[in-house]
Amino acid sequence: MSKKERFRTEFIYENDELRAIRKKESKITRNIVRFFALIFTVVILCGGAYGYYYVSKSLKPVDVKQTQTVEVEIPTGSSVKQIAKILEDNKLIRNAKIFNFYIKFKNVAGFKAGFYQLSPSMDLDQILGQLADGGKDKSANVAKVVVREGETLTGIAEEVEKSTKYSKDDFMNKVQEQAFIDQLVQKFPRLFKDAQKAKNVRYFLEGYLFPATYDADESKTLQMIIEEMVAKTDSVLSKYYAKISQGDYNVHEILTMASLLEKEGYKLEDRQKIASVFYNRLQKNMMLQTDISVLYALGEHKEVVTLKDLEVNSPYNLYRNRGMGPGPFNSPSEEAILAAIDPAQTDYEYFVADVQTKEVYFAKTYEEHLALKAKYVDKE
Repeated sequence: MSKKERFRTEFIYENDELRAIRKKESKITRNIVRFFALIFTVVILCGGAYGYYYVSKSLKPVDVKQTQTVEVEIPTGSSVKQIAKILEDNKLIRNAKIFNFYIKFKNVAGFKAGFYQLSPSMDLDQILGQLADGGKDKSANVAKVVVREGETLTGIAEEVEKSTKYSKDDFMNKVQEQAFIDQLVQKFPRLFKDAQKAKNVRYFLEGYLFPATYDADESKTLQMIIEEMVAKTDSVLSKYYAKISQGDYNVHEILTMASLLEKEGYKLEDRQKIASVFYNRLQKNMMLQTDISVLYALGEHKEVVTLKDLEVNSPYNLYRNRGMGPGPFNSPSEEAILAAIDPAQTDYEYFVADVQTKEVYFAKTYEEHLALKAKYVDKE
């Protein structure tokens, strides 16, 4: 073999070897590209799946089992971002950013300022619905003073102390302040016209603070709170003033009678019959002899009134004094007031109540009364 032919053979051999190497390298490169393409695809798919899961979860309620509401205030002029932060801070939504995106996606607008009662169990659509409807002008968390039916003035003072910054002593001092009483008399002349003439009254405003729930926010003075209670009584009685003026008893006496009926009966029908008993006894100059008067005279609550208790020396003790007493014994409800204004027409002079069943039994004579007492009161 000549030198030229040997060179040509070696050249061909080297080219074949290079092509084989390059082919192998090319295959490795393609495999690497495919591998990274696969990895990239997996990452994209996983990221998409995670993103979908993340968004879906963010749209769900924070806690479906937590139905207790949380009050939030949306100030006037709040942006969507600000509203979202308020909701997220109060743990009512999972994610403020998702909330913003969801609002844009739903094309929702026109949220209203106010106080809202929202729950972690609500989904975004429910929350958006409430925000669109509008909230309340006042917070539901404002302090409330509850005057219960049949509550005494000292009992109301205790409620005020529990619910406001004012003490029981503050309240009792205020309701006995003559300058304040004079202002109320001048402002509500129909209500207090007859109360001014009453003698031996323990507290002038006893019975004149109507049973209801009153707002007592920080801006209200004690005088404002009490005046609201008086104004409520005047408002309720305004529809009865004309009828009372045509009857035998004035406003002060009606409230006094109503305060007894409040504690003696539970149903309107029973209270009207009890009113007839009391009025019948008054007309015959008989003492009313009600334990309610004794307890008020004692200034304490007792389950059982003893014979010794009946001897308490007080103008409010209707076992020792005729008439219905100097003034109201508590704050009566409108139903009790109505019973005092519109009593049943009966010949009854006695009644007993079964404390267990709350049924009331009436009698015309003392003998009938004793029989009912033995059957329903002394049965044990």
